[in-house]
Order: sequence, then C-alpha cells, then structure tokens
Amino acid sequence: MKSPLAALIVMFDFSNVPEDEFNDWYDTEHLAERLRVKGFIGGQRWLAADRPRVSVVTYDVEHAGVLSSPDYMAVSGEGFSPWTKRINRKCRLLARYVAGQLSPGDRVAPEHAGGLLLLALNVEPEAEPEFNRWNDTEHVPRLAAVPGVIAARRYRCIEGPHRYLALYHVAAPEVIDSPAWASACETPWTLEMRARTRDRLRVVCRRYHRTG
Repeated sequence: MKSPLAALIVMFDFSNVPEDEFNDWYDTEHLAERLRVKGFIGGQRWLAADRPRVSVVTYDVEHAGVLSSPDYMAVSGEGFSPWTKRINRKCRLLARYVAGQLSPGDRVAPEHAGGLLLLALNVEPEAEPEFNRWNDTEHVPRLAAVPGVIAARRYRCIEGPHRYLALYHVAAPEVIDSPAWASACETPWTLEMRARTRDRLRVVCRRYHRTG
C-alpha cells in the first residue's frame, strides 16, 4: 500500500525585509533549492490576504522522511546559504509544520487555485475520535462541495504548534467569505466540535504572483 503524502508548510512575517529582496531570494534560490531535493513534489507561494507581508509556502513531499534526508539537510539548518541566513535574521517565523496527509492521502496541490485557507488547531484528546469522524463524514465533504473550492486536504501534524491542519484550495480568497461557505459550516455538529478545539490558526491567502 502506498504511503500517504506529507507536507512542509512555513509561515513567517517578512515586514523587516525589502519586498523585492525577499521575493528575489525565494524565487531564485530558496524555493529552487528545495524543489531539487529528492522527494519534493512541488511548492507554492502564498501571501495572507489581509497581511501581504505574511508569507505562506506549502510543499508537497513524498513522505515525512524526506525532511530528514541528507539531501534536505544539506540545504536546511546548518546547510542554509548565507543569503538564507541573512533573510532569516530579519524575518519572524510564525509557524512551521511537517504533516502527514490524512485525506484524501495522495493528492498534491492543484496548480490553478487563486486562494488558500490554512486552518490549524488543537483538539481535546478525548474528542479526537469524534473530531475525525466529523471531518471525514460531514465537515470536509460539505466544504469541498462549496462552489469555488478546488481541493480539500486534511493533515495530522508531526512537527508544529498544532495537532491538526487543513488546506483548502479555492478559486479566489473571496470563496472563504461566501454565503455558501458560511452555510456549509453551520451545522449542529460543527458547533459542537468547534467547542472542543482550541488554539485555532486561520489564514486566508491569495496566490503569490511575481510582478515587475
């Protein structure tokens, strides 16, 4: 049986870095370094819709072990380039996740999405079995059926400040504020499960596009 895919997700505030330098670094060095690592499938850059100096980058990888492989370690941590070290000193890391894909298990990010919702949270331990049933049988299917939703993927975090994480790719960020999205979230079971979660992180993003 094929192992589920995994993800590396990194979010940080680059307010203290000139925008053109940050984008040059990411576009010409940092992203390319990672996509050359064996086991990396793809990577996408996003900016928070309401905070354009908050960067979110999502990578699909074949499995979580890729992120402890010699190839990856050669460009991470002690293997950071001088440019990466300089950028990192000026940025504020907001969150970093390594996560295994729970559902559907084998789906990579679609290429044509214009928006992304990142939702991460913790769950009361005794509520986890019901939380997973709710997601699998009601919540994620309802959201996946909202017009404008292109892909819905759910993860259990291996590293990071939260236990569970979901990524919803949408046609545009405005889909997340639509009446159809709100209606899909308004069920008694959703209200019940929301009360059993904590430390919620919700970031609506728009796709990064290089200009100039």
